[in-house]
Amino acid sequence: MLRILFHCAPMNDFIHFVRLCQTPFPKSVGDTGLGTQTTTTSIAELIADRIDSMPAGERRAAQTLVANYPVIGLKTVADFSQQAGVSSPTILRFVARLGFQNYPEFQSALQDELAAQLQSPASRTTTVPSRSDAASPMIEATLDNLRETFRHLSDKQLNEIAEKMADHRGHMFLIGGRFTDPLARYMAAHLAIIRPNVFHLVGQESMWRDRLIDMGKRDVLVIFDIRRYQDSLIRFAEKAHQRGVQIVLFTDQWLSPIARFARHVIAGRTAVPSPWDSSAALFVVAETLIGAVTRQMEPDSARRIREMEGLR
Repeated sequence: MLRILFHCAPMNDFIHFVRLCQTPFPKSVGDTGLGTQTTTTSIAELIADRIDSMPAGERRAAQTLVANYPVIGLKTVADFSQQAGVSSPTILRFVARLGFQNYPEFQSALQDELAAQLQSPASRTTTVPSRSDAASPMIEATLDNLRETFRHLSDKQLNEIAEKMADHRGHMFLIGGRFTDPLARYMAAHLAIIRPNVFHLVGQESMWRDRLIDMGKRDVLVIFDIRRYQDSLIRFAEKAHQRGVQIVLFTDQWLSPIARFARHVIAGRTAVPSPWDSSAALFVVAETLIGAVTRQMEPDSARRIREMEGLR
């Protein structure tokens, strides 16, 4: 299982990041701007793939980059090294370990990722296929997203997240962005049947903040956030993190800024041949976790389901 320890977290607090696809050398990242995917691994994915083999200094650089992704990597080597607390040569060795020839090439890849993060649907115009094959490219891209998302999603990682979600000593809160909140609502509707104290946060941001008073270290906050990342969710995640709430983040391969506050990060492929991103892979991960939590809570979950059916 891959683990990324953020530099701002306690030493025993790990971020579990899902690797999605692997290529030897990064040349560009993101999608093509036409709504189609590339197979190139993002820098965050490269870090997750190689962090276990990094010396302590390079690991520190990796943790600093992921915790400030991707902004710190766009600064000078001197600024990056100062924030990471390592030497400038260590930063250059870290960049080389990721497969880049030099620091400018590394920064160019980060700039491509940042551009992909900021793309609006209008910038992802596509050529309209003929009526006979309109569905085929979308189906193939969605299936590929599913395959790549689950390729490195280990049973151990799923079980650890499910175990935390099954801990009914704390409350669970779920929320999503403009297009991903239906996933949060769907997941909350299922989990509320098998365990108590599950709440889907809705309404205005001020209403979410009011719920912070009831959140603490035993509680879990599940957030769905894909590009272009929602500022209100980022602010809310930061406040929850400050209260010790354990955050589970569902995001894309470019990583929502919420990743810096999250205990667990699940990154799924979202790019398809459309102006719109697809949440299909994240939806299937959510369903997988619903099943895993149900199994972990047996026989209590089965008894709760029977009792609930008897009340209808």
